[in-house]
Amino acid sequence: MSNPNPPTIEEARVGGGNVNPTENKLTDRLSHILADLGKNGIFIALIAVVVLFAILTDGILLRPQNISNLIVQNGYILVLAIGMVMVIIAGHIDLSVGSVAAFVGACSGVFAVSWGLPWWLAVILSLGIGALVGVWQGFWIAYVGIPAFIVTLAGMLIFRGLALVVLGNQNIGSFPAEYRALGNGFLTDVFGEFEVDPLTLGIGALAIVILIVQQVRTRRGRQKYGQEVEPMAWFITKLVLVSVAIGFFAYSLASYKGIPITLIILAVLVLVYGIVMNRTVFGRHIYAIGGNRHAAELSGIKTRRVDFWLFVNMGVLAALAGLIFTARLNLAGPKAGDGFELEAISAAFIGGAAVQGGVGTIGGAIIGGLIIGVLNNGMSIMGIGIEWQQAVKGLVLLLAVAFDVYNKRRSGGN
Repeated sequence: MSNPNPPTIEEARVGGGNVNPTENKLTDRLSHILADLGKNGIFIALIAVVVLFAILTDGILLRPQNISNLIVQNGYILVLAIGMVMVIIAGHIDLSVGSVAAFVGACSGVFAVSWGLPWWLAVILSLGIGALVGVWQGFWIAYVGIPAFIVTLAGMLIFRGLALVVLGNQNIGSFPAEYRALGNGFLTDVFGEFEVDPLTLGIGALAIVILIVQQVRTRRGRQKYGQEVEPMAWFITKLVLVSVAIGFFAYSLASYKGIPITLIILAVLVLVYGIVMNRTVFGRHIYAIGGNRHAAELSGIKTRRVDFWLFVNMGVLAALAGLIFTARLNLAGPKAGDGFELEAISAAFIGGAAVQGGVGTIGGAIIGGLIIGVLNNGMSIMGIGIEWQQAVKGLVLLLAVAFDVYNKRRSGGN
């Protein structure tokens, strides 16, 4: 006779399959943790690189001055990485950003030093020139239809030549103190002179509180709508580890000179562009175009307009990077900007951007840039020559893209 009350699928799986419910629950938790680690692989890679060079340099890498230098010396690359990852997500590339940075830096030198304009007016005019450069390149790409690779390759030559023309093959310096603060300034001693800056510690503590509140709210929101969340123990562990990292970073800055002005600029940019890419129509259109341009056009997205404004934005960010670099060196020179485009592209790809477009994040690009910065600083401390530094960074880029290709094939992509 048939059983009038057959077991449910779950009962059959647990009972009939001889699976211990406790073991099954543990397996589910481990699977969730492993999946979460996979999603945050780039962050784990950053930690691994930091730990590796901290060991190889006997802890010198983690000294307060080197922690501060990591931001100050690589700030311009991180600014470029923000714009570059947006361009790459949309399926383009920009090879001209280094030359544009050099050209704008040269123009700012003429404005602030040769012409004696107020530093703030020189900065505004320089950013305006960057926007005009973006308009020029965006027009050829979006409305004429020339591939971005060709347009920006031409731009790399054009604006490098214009930088030399503006400078007359000479260096321009020195700049006003307020201008130099863009690349070398620190927000410190606001409350008086202390061995450890209290303002920096306070901002670090505030960042930790905001992180915890935001993560708790996100978890509760997912639970409210019946979505799967990570185990509580793992959730708390992640919060503790990230909070400790933020605390260590803030304490290191407070022990040196305080918060770099470059870091403040970066924080504002990350916040603004994070909102743009995740919470605005423009950001969603960028992802849609990169994912499938033809489908985006059929759905009514004005792809040409999006492409145009993408390159205007890239021009402004390249100009800002040029200002930060010029301010850090206190010099506008013909060799400025060499290799900037390669560093920015590497940061975007190491940070998880897909070669085909449609995938990438602002946070990932920043972490990718930080990985490059740690490699630069760590190898310099170890006394490794520039030729080997270039080789190592090239290998890291190759492995990052290979990992992206492997993941796509594993998930069934082409």
